[in-house]
Amino acid sequence: MLSLIVLAAGKSTRMHGRNKLLAKVKGTPMIRRVVVAALESKVDEVIVVVGWEADKVRKALAELPCRIVLNKDYAKGQSTSVKAGLRDVGETTQAILVLPGDVAMIDSRSINIVIDDYSLRKRLIAIATYKGKLGHPVLLDRQLFNEIAAINEQTHGLKSVIEKYRRKIRLIETDSPNVLHDVDTPEDLRKL
Repeated sequence: MLSLIVLAAGKSTRMHGRNKLLAKVKGTPMIRRVVVAALESKVDEVIVVVGWEADKVRKALAELPCRIVLNKDYAKGQSTSVKAGLRDVGETTQAILVLPGDVAMIDSRSINIVIDDYSLRKRLIAIATYKGKLGHPVLLDRQLFNEIAAINEQTHGLKSVIEKYRRKIRLIETDSPNVLHDVDTPEDLRKL
């Protein structure tokens, strides 16, 4: 079983008080676009971790067959959301895919390329890339779950696990720039 965790709890601090995940991209709230792409992929479950403006994000995801998890500690950083999602994955989950909710143009094809490669090679970590640049999602094998459960912001969260196993990472070319583009600022949103 594969579980995809969408990180949707942050405060969008560089958006001047606006929740970027609720911004419309091609007429649809950004977070809904990302979750739909995840649901259309080969993953077995999609878990969305919410925090800031949780009710508004839930509303944007109305009627989608995903599981929503509330991270009350979201203000303490992204690592708390990764751990909240990890705590909710199924017992038979062999790997998680972590996908920030602001990778607005992600598509199920790119997610599936990562999944298909993992199914063949079973690497500890697999990262979607485009022309050699690291993107999302990031896939992490079950063997790393205990280490992921212990991450924190002081040690740079998930990056510390990825750095520790950098020699075991498989970079997977997706041929799509969609794996790179996240939205952090109003300018990023305008470019979309």
